[in-house]
Amino acid sequence: MSDVTPVSQVDLQRYLGRWYEIRRLPLRWEDEAASDITATYALSEDGAVRVDNRCFDKEGEPTQSVGVAKPADETNARLKVSFLPKFIRWIPFTEGDYWILKLDPEYQIALVGTPDRKHLWLLARDPSVPDMTVQSYLAEARRQDFDLTDLITPRHTGREVTDALLAEN
Repeated sequence: MSDVTPVSQVDLQRYLGRWYEIRRLPLRWEDEAASDITATYALSEDGAVRVDNRCFDKEGEPTQSVGVAKPADETNARLKVSFLPKFIRWIPFTEGDYWILKLDPEYQIALVGTPDRKHLWLLARDPSVPDMTVQSYLAEARRQDFDLTDLITPRHTGREVTDALLAEN
C-alpha cells in the first residue's frame, strides 16, 4: 500500500472561511446523527488557524468544538490539529493530522484525510454538491486506499448553529 499523498500546495488565505461537511468516515467524538455540520477556519494573530466546528446533535441541540490547526510544513497541505483546551495543548501526541488530499482550483471542494486512513472528510463551500463531483472526490479517496464502507452523509437542513443558539444552551 502506498503512502497517503496530500496536494502539493495550499494557499491558507483562500482555504479560510466556512466549509460544510458533505461526507465523512465515522468519528468516535462526533454523533453519527449530527446534522448541519460546518467547519469555519480563521487565521489567528499567531499565524495558527482557529477551527470552529458546529453542528446540531441527534437531539437537535447546537454544539461547538473549537480547536487550532498549524501547518506541519511549508506546503500548508499537512496540518496538525488539536481540540484540547489551550492550557494542555503543549502535551506531546495530542495533535491529529489533517491532510488536504484533493482541492479544486477555486477552493470550493476539499477532500481531507489522515495518513493512517482512519479519518476522511469531504468538505464544500455549499451544503449541496452534485453527485458526480462527490463521486470524483471519493474516487481519489479510494485511489489512496481509504475504506469507504462506513461513509456517512450528514443531513443539511438549512439550519445554522449561531453564536446566539450556543449562548442559549
